[in-house]
Amino acid sequence: MPLAAAADTTEERLIRGDAVVRSLNNGVPQQTLERMREEFPFLAEATEAYALGDVWSRPGLDNRTRQLAAVAAFAALGERVFMKVHAGYALNIGVSEEELKEVVYMVTVPAGFPKAIAASQTLSELFSQRREAQQ
Repeated sequence: MPLAAAADTTEERLIRGDAVVRSLNNGVPQQTLERMREEFPFLAEATEAYALGDVWSRPGLDNRTRQLAAVAAFAALGERVFMKVHAGYALNIGVSEEELKEVVYMVTVPAGFPKAIAASQTLSELFSQRREAQQ
């Protein structure tokens, strides 16, 4: 963790984390995080302050690269819910459906076909939901 992040207060880290979510989620809070905040406030705070406020806010990668990496990692792990959230963020910031499909194809190598097939189903659901919402 960079020294600057280590010296920040939890409140500053939470503010950075909230800004990250809003930048990826069309200016609105992330609903899963908000629901978690109601029943599991410590977990929500830790996610927002550390994962988003510290890690996601680091210099070195742009949001596009971070989202593609997150989609690939969650797909390879079989974490379909998180993959769908991050694929949605990726679409929000300009990643194309074709690029997300390429990520799924790449997952076949390190994670195997079952994980890639599950990831493809998740992307199909997301694409369909977004198309329906646009109508």
